[in-house]
Amino acid sequence: MEVRELAVEGALEFCSDVYYDGRGLVATPFERATFEAAHGGALFGVAQTIHSYSQRGVVRGMHYTVTPPGMAKYAYCARGEALYLVADIRVGSPTFGRSDTVVMDQKSFRSMYLPVGVANGFVALTDDTVISYMISKPYVTEDERALSVLDPELGLPVPDGIELVMAERDRTAITLAEALRLGLLPSYEQCVELDRLLSDPNAAVGATTT
Repeated sequence: MEVRELAVEGALEFCSDVYYDGRGLVATPFERATFEAAHGGALFGVAQTIHSYSQRGVVRGMHYTVTPPGMAKYAYCARGEALYLVADIRVGSPTFGRSDTVVMDQKSFRSMYLPVGVANGFVALTDDTVISYMISKPYVTEDERALSVLDPELGLPVPDGIELVMAERDRTAITLAEALRLGLLPSYEQCVELDRLLSDPNAAVGATTT
């Protein structure tokens, strides 16, 4: 399994080993030893898994979780193809404002680790696209916020020539600058500490930062 450090500090791409034969294929979207070597710590304790199904052109994002509690994710594409997007919105981060992308599909089974506090989302490039997530905290609707995927400041490479399908909250989401002005963005220092607690098996259960 190959690893790439993304332009967003702490975010990682993993390129799976895929084994083909006459019956089909077997892939390895997650490998503990590789993850720990690249991340410098264990994967978070998985609190919930999520399975999303989307038709071509569906945009889900850009989303982030109020911090605290914050949320880390590990995601891969089980079917179809998606352009996955990640942006650093953590105030004080050395890569604040930067973004990166990973093309996920059912052939390469590339996966992504998304640390606490980053904004992320995807554009489904084919019908019947399935994204599978492991997340560090149970999903709570009230804790999720959205930024505009079309924000020029983020400069996300949303594909041309594809009709975008978005939920109302994503169509009307505010820009990065507006969120910064309103004090809605997470602190990099706090996000890093929460990441550390998530990846430390000796950390006190339920420990948080304030």
